[in-house]
Amino acid sequence: MPDAQGQPIVAITSGEPAGIGPDIIAHIDANQFSARLVILGDRDLIESRARSQGVEIQFDSYQADQTSRQENAIEILHLPLASTCKPGVLCRDNATYVLEMLRRACNGCLNLEFDAMVTAPVQKEHINQAGIGFTGHTEFLAEICGVEKPVMLLTADNLRVALVTTHLSLRQVPDAIDADLIIRIVEILDHDLRQRFNIARPHIKVCGLNPHAGEGGYLGREEIEIIKPAIETLRRKGLNISGPYPADTVFTPMALADANAVLAMYHDQGLPVLKHAGFHRAVNTTLGLPIIRTSVDHGTALDLAGTHQANPGSLFAAIELAIYQFKCEISHA
Repeated sequence: MPDAQGQPIVAITSGEPAGIGPDIIAHIDANQFSARLVILGDRDLIESRARSQGVEIQFDSYQADQTSRQENAIEILHLPLASTCKPGVLCRDNATYVLEMLRRACNGCLNLEFDAMVTAPVQKEHINQAGIGFTGHTEFLAEICGVEKPVMLLTADNLRVALVTTHLSLRQVPDAIDADLIIRIVEILDHDLRQRFNIARPHIKVCGLNPHAGEGGYLGREEIEIIKPAIETLRRKGLNISGPYPADTVFTPMALADANAVLAMYHDQGLPVLKHAGFHRAVNTTLGLPIIRTSVDHGTALDLAGTHQANPGSLFAAIELAIYQFKCEISHA
């Protein structure tokens, strides 16, 4: 629930402790955002990273019923590390610590303790190496929320790219795509663009799967047999949707001029374009959840951890987008 001043309460998870999450969090200025910010993570770790960067940071211990904070102070919900951590050096013992932060923030959003959550990056393969099945934030949070099909949407300024498939190998992608999946994804995308982005009738452009959108069937028939029928079904339902378009031309400025979002068939079809257009300004947000969740657009950057070179721009953009989505949802309530 919003605080006494009507500002949203935003939980921010500090991510993989050996990565740059603690570094960029140390640069947050509480007065920069119209929200009550609550950091989840090990207090000593984050304060140590702040000191190493010459950053003065003041934490208040988080209390759910606290109505005010010291000037320029950020609240922290202390969750202790399982093992001591050095910048850039992964420790399997801390995999459960990383997931506990996510569970705590997500459950806090579900029970209305928090109004939104923002996530710093985690190391997926490191969590899996610790014996815990994990494909990414999107799927993990969807499971906690009891949602079968979340939608990954990345934004950079006015460019928005959603994905039909997320963290799959390229070999698995064609078999994973069917008309029902595309219809479900687009309906969620359309709904949340209206509710969380205040776009009255979003125009969604859909990429083809194959080069040149299949070249009339010569380079693949998925466009003819799966993607076009899904688009036609959605049009009959009244959605403003078009395509399929060749992915190598749909991202040109002229093609994007009348689009509110582009739907890509797989991860590396759409995201390289978006990250090229707005790295350090781009934000990953999960649609289709009963909570607001945004995230940085980059990884843990272990080689930059503790070097003072990590750019906090994407984190700041993720916080701003979480606040914006909250305001949009309130306006539709």
